[in-house]
Amino acid sequence: MVALVREGEASVDVLSERLGVSASTVRRDLATLQRDGRLARTYGGALAREVFHERSFSESEQLNLEAKSSIAAVAVDLVPAEGIVFIDSGTTCLALARLLVARGPLTVVTRGLESALLLARADDIDVVLLGGRVQPLSHGVIGPLAALALDRYRFDVAFMGADAIDPARGLGEPTVDETWIKERASAVADRVVVLADASKLDQQAPAWVAMGPSWTLVMDAAAPAEDLDALRDQGVQVLVT
Repeated sequence: MVALVREGEASVDVLSERLGVSASTVRRDLATLQRDGRLARTYGGALAREVFHERSFSESEQLNLEAKSSIAAVAVDLVPAEGIVFIDSGTTCLALARLLVARGPLTVVTRGLESALLLARADDIDVVLLGGRVQPLSHGVIGPLAALALDRYRFDVAFMGADAIDPARGLGEPTVDETWIKERASAVADRVVVLADASKLDQQAPAWVAMGPSWTLVMDAAAPAEDLDALRDQGVQVLVT
């Protein structure tokens, strides 16, 4: 089964036909292979780990430090005084959280454990950590409890991270649950700002959520001009650091 999906994405129906087994058998085998770390599940299928690799938080924190710092420096100026903002999980969003420490009074709702702990020590910042299940690699909270809490808020700005960026598909994430949280947060935000360095372009991901035509993307100058132009063609405002 791993060999069949190694070239890219394969659906349950295709795998069932190729292997001559039922769809329920394919789903059970995919669940086992996902637990073993050999495949990443998608909606209705799977990706080989060679195609998609989700890094741990500690691994991601060591990558592209200069780009993340420059992105955060631009993003912090988009935070309104005494505003209510949502901050996603991830290391680029954590870079923004570090700059918010001295920007109170402010209310920050986050699904990132590290951002919540950091901001909880700051003066004049009211921190709300969403409830739910914690993702072991990203340290982000997901699930219906988090979505329920988001529906009770209205954000001046929602800051989103991403594992992948594609002009046509939007933001790529390891799980459908994470795209669901992004959809809920963006639906209750007056402005949505995506924070991502150029390495997130041209990447595969198991699950995707579309970017709205009025969203903003903050990305470092290493991004190819043609990719940024394609994003602008989708109506996304692009800020290059």
